[in-house]
Amino acid sequence: MNDKKRRQFNRTVFKAFPWVMGVLLIILVFLQINSNSSKAQSKSGTDSSQQATVSSSSSEVTNKQKKIKAELASYLKTVTKDGTVSVSFYNLGATPKSKAAASTDAAVYKPGSLVTEADAHTAQTAASTYKLFIAAYLMHQKQNGKFNWTSSNTEGFDQMIVDSANTFADSELKSYGMAAVNKFIGSQGWYTPVFQQTVIAKTTSHSLMLLLEQLAAGTGPFKNASDREKILKLMSEQIYRTGIPAGASAAKTGTKVADKVGFLNDTNNDAGIVTLPNGQKYILVIMTHGQGQSGFSGFPKMAEITKKVQTIVYGTNAGK
Repeated sequence: MNDKKRRQFNRTVFKAFPWVMGVLLIILVFLQINSNSSKAQSKSGTDSSQQATVSSSSSEVTNKQKKIKAELASYLKTVTKDGTVSVSFYNLGATPKSKAAASTDAAVYKPGSLVTEADAHTAQTAASTYKLFIAAYLMHQKQNGKFNWTSSNTEGFDQMIVDSANTFADSELKSYGMAAVNKFIGSQGWYTPVFQQTVIAKTTSHSLMLLLEQLAAGTGPFKNASDREKILKLMSEQIYRTGIPAGASAAKTGTKVADKVGFLNDTNNDAGIVTLPNGQKYILVIMTHGQGQSGFSGFPKMAEITKKVQTIVYGTNAGK
């Protein structure tokens, strides 16, 4: 190729270069758009799949909760239909880092998701469950600097919970006055008046459930961690264990219960916080009267109710 032809070729290439580059750029842009579109479609498919999985999981949780609550409500309706029994159930969820907390069913047992009650707002004879209100009031007074632990009141408090002794509770109620204690109880949203002159103390299973909910959570009058642990320990050691503790253990060996009982004439009551071996926890309050009961004759009935409730909610076939 001579110089003249070479120069003409170079000029042609030079003039064509921008066009060639433009075409190449268009091709690259087209390829990039297609690539992004493919990625977007892939991501969209993945997101849709994930959303479908979450939706399906959420639906399964909701359905299982509905089945558990429906079966529990049906059972409680049966045992309370004659008006001699009141029951309140509240699931507290799983203890952190427990086997239950890591379970695929953990969402089913989200705190409060399975709460079920029957005849729970009818005032019944409290019997010695009223001592839980005395304990709450004293912890409230302690927060306000108006109560302190001494060797004397520690002994009295311990006997009030463990042995269900009346002396300390009656003394504190007289010292602070019924009106003041009832006012505090009302401020917590619990049934009031619990205490009246010449009238046997009354409350509801719902109110006892609310109190135990605060005790379990360490809220309200139970904010002091050491006092809360003290009360729970004493309740775990109380000596009348043929009600909720017996029923819970019959449903699942190794289940632990911190509870407060009440018994007076034909009334047998039990209110407790239950912890299963896998870490699931719940509150159960059972109040019974009538049916020719005396002494502790109603405790086996409370044990039977507890066993059935625990089996419905936490048993192998729960929600199926």
